Amino acid sequence: MSPTELSVAILGAGIWAKEADLPAIAALQSAQVPIKVEAVYSRSTSSASALAEAAQQTLKLNSGLTVYSDAPDREGLDELLARSDIQAVIVVLPLGQQPEIVIKALKAGKHVLSEKPVAKDVKAALELIKTYETEYKPKGLIWRVAENFECEPGIRAAAEAIRSGKIGKVAFFRLSVVNYIDQESKWYQTSWRTVPDYQGGFLLDGGVHSMAVLRTILPSPVVSLSGHASLTKPYLLPHDSIQSVLALDSGAHGILELSFAAPSSARGESLTVITGTEGFLELTSGKNETGVQGWTIKTVVGTKDPKEEKQFYKGQGIDNEIEWFVQAVLKGEQNSVSVGEPRGAIRDVALIQAALTSGGALVDIKKLVEEA
Repeated sequence: MSPTELSVAILGAGIWAKEADLPAIAALQSAQVPIKVEAVYSRSTSSASALAEAAQQTLKLNSGLTVYSDAPDREGLDELLARSDIQAVIVVLPLGQQPEIVIKALKAGKHVLSEKPVAKDVKAALELIKTYETEYKPKGLIWRVAENFECEPGIRAAAEAIRSGKIGKVAFFRLSVVNYIDQESKWYQTSWRTVPDYQGGFLLDGGVHSMAVLRTILPSPVVSLSGHASLTKPYLLPHDSIQSVLALDSGAHGILELSFAAPSSARGESLTVITGTEGFLELTSGKNETGVQGWTIKTVVGTKDPKEEKQFYKGQGIDNEIEWFVQAVLKGEQNSVSVGEPRGAIRDVALIQAALTSGGALVDIKKLVEEA
């Protein structure tokens, strides 16, 4: 008999777990989504305990969560995963640790929602996906990659408008995301970001969001890429900027600009423009006039007498990715929204990897994914 409530453990006690996942779970519980946090794990007892305290306040718990860590005097991850009352885990660990933990959790019979990126490179991602599809998916275990941009209502609405033909056939596009990261940023001041052991640094860890935007809204997949990568700020090793030209399977093409090296916050930008034969669509992120964070879609349709429409969508991607994971586990994947598929997430990593390694040469994305 399937459970009516999903009991989960959170693995990882960093900023995202505290400031993103816990508030999202609290909002879902208020909306009667059947999810319950039972335990937390981190390498250190202090960080795990801090997350447990934050969870008790955010989720308004009557009693504290069970804390697991790698300290010699505490029960660790193996003991947590052995608990039969926990059906799933939310993995929010540094990128280098995640694949091993994903497999460990699946081996213990747990469903898994793991943070993006799916892995540090295409080869590692492909190995992880093949292991899941061969050994654990046939057992009914669900693994999804938590890519919240794919779950944003605004981005999904933009995708629906484009795929419905509202602006005609897509002819060309541009995505420009420019961020300012200084050494005082909370996102920078974590050891695994300060000295990354994976390609691209922030470009991979944060850049896959932008690749997920393209994957979600473009009606045809990217098949090739040519670009250049560079480093402007030495503390953002190994690269902080990429510019590339992309070609789609449909024959359309576009420009990608992604950087974390803006000279100041005044240069910040998040803009995607899709131009079609009958009009164009602009997608931007930011706050509306009341200070609510979200996404704005502007469509201009018509070749001789163009009409403009604009609509704002409140940001809700984190809530959605967790809720749809809960639905997938409790109701079956066929009854849930199809997001977080690992083979979709691998394409996001592939685009970043191609841009980092192209050096101006053409990279076949399909070949990169299939032959890694």
